[in-house]
Amino acid sequence: MIEHFWKDKYPAGVASQINPDEYPNIQAVLKQSCQRFADKPAFSNLGKTLTYGELYELSGAFAAYLQQHTDLQPGDRIAVQLPNVLQYPVAVFGAMRAGLIVVNTNPLYTARELEHQFNDSGAKALVCLANMAHLAEKVVPKTQVKHIIVTEVADLLPPLKRLLINSVIKYVKKMVPAYHLPKAVKFNDALAKGQGKAVNEVSPDSGDVAVLQYTGGTTGVAKGAMLTHRNLVANMLQCRALMGSNLGEGCEVLITPLPLYHIYAFTFHCMAMMLIGSHNILISNPRDLPAMVKELSKWKFTGFVGLNTLFVALCNNETFRKMDFSGLKLTLSGGMALQVAVAERWKSVTGCSICEGYGMTETSPVAAVNPAEHNQIGTIGIPLPSTLCKVIDDNGKELALGEIGELCIKGPQVMKGYWQREEATTEILDADGWLKTGDIAVIQTDGYMRIVDRKKDMILVSGFNVYPNELEDVLATLPGVLQCAAIGVPDEKSGELIKIFIVARPGVTLTKDQVMEHMRANVTAYKVPRLIEFRDALPTTNVGKILRRELRDEELKKLGLKKIA
Repeated sequence: MIEHFWKDKYPAGVASQINPDEYPNIQAVLKQSCQRFADKPAFSNLGKTLTYGELYELSGAFAAYLQQHTDLQPGDRIAVQLPNVLQYPVAVFGAMRAGLIVVNTNPLYTARELEHQFNDSGAKALVCLANMAHLAEKVVPKTQVKHIIVTEVADLLPPLKRLLINSVIKYVKKMVPAYHLPKAVKFNDALAKGQGKAVNEVSPDSGDVAVLQYTGGTTGVAKGAMLTHRNLVANMLQCRALMGSNLGEGCEVLITPLPLYHIYAFTFHCMAMMLIGSHNILISNPRDLPAMVKELSKWKFTGFVGLNTLFVALCNNETFRKMDFSGLKLTLSGGMALQVAVAERWKSVTGCSICEGYGMTETSPVAAVNPAEHNQIGTIGIPLPSTLCKVIDDNGKELALGEIGELCIKGPQVMKGYWQREEATTEILDADGWLKTGDIAVIQTDGYMRIVDRKKDMILVSGFNVYPNELEDVLATLPGVLQCAAIGVPDEKSGELIKIFIVARPGVTLTKDQVMEHMRANVTAYKVPRLIEFRDALPTTNVGKILRRELRDEELKKLGLKKIA
């Protein structure tokens, strides 16, 4: 019945199914695309562009180095800790061509987080930016990592420009703390040693793990989602089928501000867009908004992938608002809930609607998205081809259309499981392949879905369920609100009180009375916040997702209570 329901929900011209076995592995996709689009630009950063042909040549040199100058074997794990620089795709695809499993590692991780990830994954090699090498010095001796390859930001740029930029970063901006790693190899030296050498092209089975992608750890210890070649190839084909229907081959220019080590950006930019020969403009530091806007002004871009907080920041930037958006035909949002007010503002500024999608690390990551030509703002769209969705109650019983319950997903992009965590895997993934997302959702009769909230973020006020997303959507419509977050605070009488945090736009003064009046006019009485706090900034992840958990933990600490497990 579920399959029958979803079959006719796809727009004309979009098949309800893809063939996840169209390519045997990621290496096959890379080879085909780099041959087809050899002379087309693949990635640009800091004024340098790599063509697909150059990407294949450089990744081959890196693969040859790994095979001929280290003792790494197919199946070994290699941690790649790089921001959006040209070295990232070279290192990742080179590692894969050598048969290694990539462990995407956040460059902003602390020493404690790095130690956990390296030990949990059993990583034997590390590629890191010189800016973080001082942490590697502390952590590596406590792990199995034997091979370290260090790169500087501008290493793939022409010699003079490379020297200038790397020197400024190191000596003027002092962004490279001193480190001592005597056995480390420089990235460019590794490429030189592998240049022109034959690569023993490893061809893994489709069910072999390609990437160990660690979850953010917001619900406990970070776990490695085992994403197989088939998972990632399937999600690539699914994204192309539903997201890329209005994109041409070899002619699209996509802005890439989300970090490639995040699975959403990796699957979309490094795979789905590689399949159609798109040009990805790598933004190394999207938090430096003036520099990002300056870079955007150089390109007539046709696609933009971002998330709510980034859209807000850009729409508030006067220089960005004056740019030429005549080429922009696709804007995608993921990673956090897209507020309706933000979507409307982006449309008024750029003339392009935002297509919101939904996914998880565990689904490689995209599970649903709004088709570009059939966009419903306020929803996460429809499931990708070959994907089934349902909602269940607390007892696991499937609910009818229109009822609110926990969203479950089934499809070829669903992970193999958590690395060496069988118990955690069985908690989230059942024997029939259904993945429990922990998100509360409703499926409409037209097949479009709405996320109501995170199960664990739900606030319980006197027995009534209150969803932070709804409150934040309402707050975002109040003129003067730049960022906001809603959480539940323990209360003896009602179970929880609603507390909201607000960051006002620069130069705007908001009062508690104004906020309360706005909320009373837009939500029912039990949803009106009792506590309001104005702040200069809210805690966010490296991609700009607001961390409600940190705000809750702060409140619990004030009350002398333990943090949420």
